[in-house]
Amino acid sequence: MAGEEPRIDPWGTLEVKDYKRLMEVFGIKPIETVFPLLEKAGMKPSVHMRRGIVFGHRDLDRVLEARARGERVAVLTGFMPSGRFHFGHKLTVDQLIYYQRNGFKVFVAIADAEASIVRRIPRREAVRIGVEEYIANMIALGLDPDKTEFYFQTARGTPYYRLAQLFAGKVTAAEMEAIYGDLSPAKIMAALTQAADILHVQLDEYGGYKYVVVPVGADQDPHLRLTRDLADRMGGIIELERPASTYHKMQRGLDGAKMSSSRPDSTIFLTDPLPEARRKLMRALTGGRATAEEQRRLGGVPEACTVYDMDMYHLMSDEELAKIYRDCRSGSILCGECKLIAWERMKALMEEHGSRLEEARKIAWSVVETPRF
Repeated sequence: MAGEEPRIDPWGTLEVKDYKRLMEVFGIKPIETVFPLLEKAGMKPSVHMRRGIVFGHRDLDRVLEARARGERVAVLTGFMPSGRFHFGHKLTVDQLIYYQRNGFKVFVAIADAEASIVRRIPRREAVRIGVEEYIANMIALGLDPDKTEFYFQTARGTPYYRLAQLFAGKVTAAEMEAIYGDLSPAKIMAALTQAADILHVQLDEYGGYKYVVVPVGADQDPHLRLTRDLADRMGGIIELERPASTYHKMQRGLDGAKMSSSRPDSTIFLTDPLPEARRKLMRALTGGRATAEEQRRLGGVPEACTVYDMDMYHLMSDEELAKIYRDCRSGSILCGECKLIAWERMKALMEEHGSRLEEARKIAWSVVETPRF
């Protein structure tokens, strides 16, 4: 509606389409504003930053300035173990690996409490999925388990739980409804627990990391806004710093709608058998014209193509991506040929990942403390 501010539901299916409007309304700064600070901190923009996939941030400049001074910095994000690990999840893990390779301590929350109370996933199944799907795949992708602290929400210590309890007295129901819309007790508990996930690493018991960045999809911004407000309100009890955050564009599903584990044909799981992955990719929505003749004459529309998305997010170098874009726009390549090129890249990636995953699953249970019940 005209004049209405957008409201994002982090548990819903709403797609974020107008990222510029989102930035204007919620005060998210363009990611390009930190490029000089990345250089000062001895870092280079990641491939996702360069391509505009990671498009915005809050207070990342403050974290980078701390790193340039030689202070300890951390990156934290979480995954809800409600389904299989797919290429949309890989995007976040790629960012964790980028920060880890640049000296950041990595914390990964497995949101088993949220999976149980919001998604109604049976407890034991949430734990199994968390270890065998998420932790194992993250290690196979290249996240170093020796430099990563994986944890389950329901296996964290007393100071973590204490934060979540104290947060409940620092926010009103009206404020939470303004951020999230309709709420249930389960969602209130999940939101306060996520705030504890983000802020607890500042406590001495968990390392005392005062400079923390949280990479998330744009649909998760409500959690960051609530958490920043709670950090401000804890004075007199404990001093907490506002977390920094970065925001990435959500990769579209292969059908053009939101990518989701609950719609298997909308995504490719990293453990899909190769024939199944190929089938999905070959049926993906493209930006091609109605006929081959029309496409050769008018060119395709890569911005509307979910295969081009896969190329841009995961599969191709800058040079390869630029060539695919030019060839599509000029009409010198048709969708079938483009899909075959993408498939060769994906097949190689998935085969290499599969060989690493076998080894990663052997150690996945040993790198995390699992809940007792």
